[in-house]
Amino acid sequence: MNYGKYKFEQAKKEKEAKKKQKAFELKEIRITPNTEEHDFNFKVKNARKFIEDDCKVKITVRFRGRELSYTKAGENLLNKFADELSDIATLEKKPVLEGKNMFIILSKTK
Repeated sequence: MNYGKYKFEQAKKEKEAKKKQKAFELKEIRITPNTEEHDFNFKVKNARKFIEDDCKVKITVRFRGRELSYTKAGENLLNKFADELSDIATLEKKPVLEGKNMFIILSKTK
């Protein structure tokens, strides 16, 4: 067999395998622990739209200054966010505090 033909066949197979892969997008929504109700509902509506478009959504609570001592409020906000979207999304990752940010990841239910 010709080596050039072999390389061509390998490239063709790799290209075909790449075509069949499903790449996902990760959208991020940032909120603060003292986000008001209307702003919260607006963010939930955007997250719902992203999830319906088959994107994963990362909701991040940013703590600034003294807010860092009230991490429980941020965790409650993230849990509330997950409850609002529980009809179309599942919680992929529990609330995690990394530095000054706490986040969860939501993905579409199968």
